[in-house]
Amino acid sequence: MGRQKLARFEHNANVHNVIEPGKELFETVRKNWDKLFFKNGNPIVLELACGRGEYTVGLAKEYPNKNFVGFDTKGARIWKGSTIAIQNGFTNVAFYRHTIDFLDQYFEKGEVSEIWVVFPDPRPLERDEKRRLVHQRYIDMYKHVMGGGGIFNFKTDNRELFDYGLEVVKSNNPKSLIYTHDLYNSDYLGFHHGIQTKYELKFLAEGFKINYLRCEF
Repeated sequence: MGRQKLARFEHNANVHNVIEPGKELFETVRKNWDKLFFKNGNPIVLELACGRGEYTVGLAKEYPNKNFVGFDTKGARIWKGSTIAIQNGFTNVAFYRHTIDFLDQYFEKGEVSEIWVVFPDPRPLERDEKRRLVHQRYIDMYKHVMGGGGIFNFKTDNRELFDYGLEVVKSNNPKSLIYTHDLYNSDYLGFHHGIQTKYELKFLAEGFKINYLRCEF
């Protein structure tokens, strides 16, 4: 393992805003985010498979009266968002290093107000369908933690994944569904708050169009 990765893992182990296996809060914070971490009752917003946490940190700056949790299994990626949050004094940011496969065990029903899934792995193989973050099994978890309400956002360059997710979302009878296959030439551009991920910048430079949907469950 390279020195850079080791340094990032050491950072994660010693900062308050990264919650990972081995830390006391890793188990106790589940379903107690308002009491044990944020110490307030502000709405909680999730960025799932957050990578560097561009949305976690970007939205935290935009909305200081909301709390944001980025989920990812890759500690070397989480390091980036954690560092930016600390440098800017954002107290409304946390990163949870773990799989999202049991998301409904991390939050009480209705504890989450909004979810962002941004440029996830498209999982194009048929055998990996259940691993797509817009598969029905994940949508069921999203609906549970948002308690029958809440806002779901999905953003990707991958048209096949987007169309798949759109059909799944539609089958759940969402409210206020909006979507576009070309975000940057649509009326919905403001909904993404001008935040761009590393992958988004790469895909835009290569000429890909960005797909986006937003709805309430």
